[in-house]
Amino acid sequence: MPLNIRSEEVNQLAETLASRAGVSKTEAVRRALTNELARQTSECGSFIDRVKEIQDRLASYPATGLKADKAFYDSLNDE
Repeated sequence: MPLNIRSEEVNQLAETLASRAGVSKTEAVRRALTNELARQTSECGSFIDRVKEIQDRLASYPATGLKADKAFYDSLNDE
């Protein structure tokens, strides 16, 4: 299915990228989209890795066996 770019700014960006890379506009758009998807995937992966580290650190603390006391936590917020 063809891609119809109606934005003159986007069209100009695609032309500039294509010219600099020495490729067609179609190839320039393909590369840009591929690179952006790869960047987002790696950012997501690193975020998940950071969250996993925090989860592992929290899991390393020994369980106290105590239950959370709602009244105590409410008192911290003057409720």
